[in-house]
Amino acid sequence: MRMDVSDEDLALAAAGGDATAFELLLARVYDRLFGLCFRLTGAKAEAEDLTQDICLALPGKLAGYRGDAKVTTWLYRVAVNAATDRRRRAASYSRAADGWADWEVDRQKTVAEAAEGVDWLYSAMAGLSPSLRDTLALVLDDVTQAQAAEILGVSEGTIAWRVSEAKKMLREMKTREEAE
Repeated sequence: MRMDVSDEDLALAAAGGDATAFELLLARVYDRLFGLCFRLTGAKAEAEDLTQDICLALPGKLAGYRGDAKVTTWLYRVAVNAATDRRRRAASYSRAADGWADWEVDRQKTVAEAAEGVDWLYSAMAGLSPSLRDTLALVLDDVTQAQAAEILGVSEGTIAWRVSEAKKMLREMKTREEAE
C-alpha cells in the first residue's frame, strides 16, 4: 500500500477488512492515541490499558466510520468515550466495593460480638451448680426439655425450673460485671 494514502482512506479500507490498511493506520495514529489516553487518565499504566482496549475494539468500531470527519477527530471521540466508560465502571466498582466493605465490617463485628457472648456464657456457666450447668448445656445443644429430663433422670418441670434458675443467675452475673 502506498504511504501517501490519507488516514481517512486507510480507515475506510480498514473498515472494509483490509488488514494492511488497518496496520498502517494504527502505526500512524498509535502514538497520538496513547498521548491522549495518557492525558485523559493521568497514569502511564492506565493509559496503556486504555489504548490497548481501544486498539482491540477498533476493527469493529471502524465499521461505523463514514469518513465525514478526520480519522484523528473520530478516533479522539472514541478514546474520550472509552475513558468515560472506564471511569464510570471504576466508580461503580468503587461504590460496590465500599458497600461490600461496610457490610463485611458489620458482619465481622456481629460475629465477634456473638463469639464474645458465647465465650462469656461458657465462662459464666462454670459458676453455676453442676445440675444447672448440665441442664443448661443440654438445652443450649437443642435438646428438648423432655429429652433433657430423660437424660438427667428428672421431671420436665425440674428441667424448666433449672433453666429458669440458670437464666436468673446468669442475668445477675452479667449485671454485676457491668456494674464493676
